[in-house]
Amino acid sequence: MKLFLPQAQLEEWALEDKADVKDGVLVVAGEEGVYPVTPAVHIVQLVTGEDANDLVARVKTEAQLQSLGAEQMADSVLLGDTAYEVVPGYVAEVPLSPSDAGSADGKPGSEADLLAAFLLNKMG
Repeated sequence: MKLFLPQAQLEEWALEDKADVKDGVLVVAGEEGVYPVTPAVHIVQLVTGEDANDLVARVKTEAQLQSLGAEQMADSVLLGDTAYEVVPGYVAEVPLSPSDAGSADGKPGSEADLLAAFLLNKMG
């Protein structure tokens, strides 16, 4: 499963010695495993222009932005005459444990539920 982790959250974890991004992986204190990460942005809102590419509320990696011809500048992405407000961060690849795979009714949990469960278990 892929999860978006905001840069600000990662910086907070690093200051608390809970986790850090090193050499393209998220290293969680006290964990043997590491989680591959890719630089990305969460596109929060349209600032100017038209959202012709339907990017608002989506997460895009740097490679995906480049393929669209977009440029990231701090907390903004420019695509032609269109500007977006973004939250910089990383996409982490996190394996699903059997307990995270679904809820009591057998349906998969929402991504927010899965992220919350992961963070509570790993960052407690």
